[in-house]
Amino acid sequence: MTNQYDLASQVVLIAGASSGMGKATALAAAGAGARLIIAARNTTELENVRSSIEGSSVVAVPTDLTNPQAVHHLVEVALNQYGRIDTIVNSVGTNIPRRAIDELTPESWADMVAINLTTAFNLTQAIVPVFRRQKGGLLIHISSSAARKPDRSGVAYQASKAGVVGLAHGTMEEEREHGIRTTVIFPGLTDTPLVLKRPTPPSPEILAQALQPEDVAAACLFVMTLPARAHVPELVLYPSRS
Repeated sequence: MTNQYDLASQVVLIAGASSGMGKATALAAAGAGARLIIAARNTTELENVRSSIEGSSVVAVPTDLTNPQAVHHLVEVALNQYGRIDTIVNSVGTNIPRRAIDELTPESWADMVAINLTTAFNLTQAIVPVFRRQKGGLLIHISSSAARKPDRSGVAYQASKAGVVGLAHGTMEEEREHGIRTTVIFPGLTDTPLVLKRPTPPSPEILAQALQPEDVAAACLFVMTLPARAHVPELVLYPSRS
């Protein structure tokens, strides 16, 4: 992707950076000159992302983002390295093949909520005091079009991704006086490893018309490069042919 954005003055923390949209956003932000902290549970894939980035300062921190103590540690590492954090991109998310209401168990429900929603809460609670001290900051959550329009992605996925929307908008209302902004991005079908977890994965013909992770990354960079006076509450992104 040709980078038209300038993030040379920004420190960006990307959660869920080991694959998919998070990885694409990390690569795009690095190409725009951002100083990066990248985090995910998959240590090997995270290191692969870090090693593929050249000409930009990047620190990889393997992190279980469902663990609040681990998230606070991640934020402290970023502050110790760079002295500030301008933007957090939350690209953490998962789904499961057995996703219908009669297939879910209390355990699979809890796992989905932990990864898709509790992670977003942990990141928010850890960064708000930092943004308050800085008198500003941006928190971008990558949700899903399933949070806006009912589909067959599964009730746990839809509920947890919709919860992220409530968390983001509620945080904005509470914290706007401190210069804190939140944005929720709602991608439609995107060709990422997550779609392979569907009970019936999309056909190659359908995936050929899907969004690419780089499209979502471009949306994130657009929001990141806006001046602090501008607020994008929501940004919806669909494939043009579906």
